[in-house]
Amino acid sequence: MTGYTLLGADGRPYRSPIPGSVGGHRRGRIYGRLDCRAALRAIARGGYVRDRVFFADESDAVAAGYRPCAVCLPGRYREWQTRRHP
Repeated sequence: MTGYTLLGADGRPYRSPIPGSVGGHRRGRIYGRLDCRAALRAIARGGYVRDRVFFADESDAVAAGYRPCAVCLPGRYREWQTRRHP
């Protein structure tokens, strides 16, 4: 099967015929939009690609233990911060 490698809600990779709708950084445990300017800037510098991961959707990223990006998802990031530090 050709396709895409995504991370599931359990954080384990699986093959999918459909590309992910959310990108992430494995070491930073951050997820965000595929067009995030911070991620695209890091990719352009070549330092991000090795640790790039993809999720089918945001709920899988959250379940896998990733946090929202402060740059492209500022509202969700603030909510995450509030829950983390009440």
